[in-house]
Amino acid sequence: MAELLAQGAVWGVLLTLGAFALGTLLQKKTGRAWCNPLLLGSLFVVLFLRLTGIPYPDYQASAGPVSWLLLPATVSLAVPLYEQWEALRKNAAAILSGIAAGVLVSVGAILVLAWAFHMDRAAAVSLLPKSVTTAIGSDVSGELGGIPALTTSVIILTGVFGNLTAQAVCRWFRVTDPVAKGVGIGSAAHAIGTARALELGPVEGAMSSLSIAVAGILTALLCPLAANLLP
Repeated sequence: MAELLAQGAVWGVLLTLGAFALGTLLQKKTGRAWCNPLLLGSLFVVLFLRLTGIPYPDYQASAGPVSWLLLPATVSLAVPLYEQWEALRKNAAAILSGIAAGVLVSVGAILVLAWAFHMDRAAAVSLLPKSVTTAIGSDVSGELGGIPALTTSVIILTGVFGNLTAQAVCRWFRVTDPVAKGVGIGSAAHAIGTARALELGPVEGAMSSLSIAVAGILTALLCPLAANLLP
């Protein structure tokens, strides 16, 4: 099986899209929020690779075109932001302050965990950019001596968790303002969380989209400083 698939150039793309489509189908059939297509799709891919004995690097090379779409997909989130430009202008100070607070809490929490549990430096560095998009987080992790594969996994889990719990968290803490919801979701759960924010409303989606970009920049600047504080 491994040798047969190795002869194909795009089997990884087909496997990725097929696994995601199956995850989407299961979510529609069950109606369960935890049946997230991204989470289920990832599990299906892992199971397939394990059963067939195909090395992950071979899958990664074949599925490369899917990864290339990450950056344009992230940039396309600027569209809802443009549509809500007036809300951004009126709340600019609060929005930027909220995003900065989210980034500081995210990075600071990893530092505290690293000190408390005496984490290996490479592992701790890999977790620092957990709340930004994969395209940014994996590059930051690699530059600082982390493990990009671990970073990617943690980023996906963070996004899925945020996607599943965003509405509940806003309800528990009585967050009703759409701008605050969007900033909180985007700062904590990047693009996967933004998918849920877009379902909540256009303002939430636009603010979450903005948070992805600003949080990514701030995280890229803050992580090298935080890495110097690790043991």
